[in-house]
Amino acid sequence: MKERVQAVLDKIRPALQADGGDVELVDVVDGVVKVRLQGACKGCPMSQMTLRNVIERVIKKDIPEVKAVEPA
Repeated sequence: MKERVQAVLDKIRPALQADGGDVELVDVVDGVVKVRLQGACKGCPMSQMTLRNVIERVIKKDIPEVKAVEPA
């Protein structure tokens, strides 16, 4: 599943990089994806919204067995 999540993150990455940010996959355990936001995303007041409304939504759409996406 980790490879599938990484592939989805690779699709999202250009949009994050366009705003000066990035995302790193830390781990996938029991359907919970742990990611680390980087660059401009790290510490951004909108980072939680980006995590839930963009990253988690896209991952769950492509990989329905993912239960949640959490910051690492």
